[in-house]
Amino acid sequence: MDRTFFYHSPVGELLLASDGDSLTGLWMKDAKYYGEGLSPGAVQGDLPVFCQAARWLDRYFSGEEPGALPPLAPRGSEFRQKIWQLLLDIPYGCTVTYGELASRLTARWGVPGMSAQAVGGAVGHNPISILIPCHRVVGANGSLTGYAGGIEKKLALLQLEKAELGRLFIPRHSTAP
Repeated sequence: MDRTFFYHSPVGELLLASDGDSLTGLWMKDAKYYGEGLSPGAVQGDLPVFCQAARWLDRYFSGEEPGALPPLAPRGSEFRQKIWQLLLDIPYGCTVTYGELASRLTARWGVPGMSAQAVGGAVGHNPISILIPCHRVVGANGSLTGYAGGIEKKLALLQLEKAELGRLFIPRHSTAP
């Protein structure tokens, strides 16, 4: 049975989920896929992994590189798992494009050509936001698109990490949530 925990952050309330040993979810309130995959019988509770995650988030939101992650167990297809693993390789304060992730996927796992859109779909369904840093993925032209938590929150996280924002912009007609 899933357990849940709420964390109050500078980008709003976060819902964390665990299978008892590892973190299985972290969603921003009002995010597009909030609670996706969470079992209906989930109950609130304290777990060591929630304490670890809270310490990591405390360091992160204080503006420091937070270090080692708590145990993570995101739920998803093999393809999504591979994309989420690539996200973990993006250094703190850096950004990559969806196309760069597609190229890394083909190089690392020998997958035949992959579209940036397919990668974007997997990135967008990342169930453990912030810790698996999907906010570090941007459009090829520097547009801040595709963040389920909202473009403003994506920008806030990148600013917190002191990422180079000079070439990045919020599209005028963004359809992102």
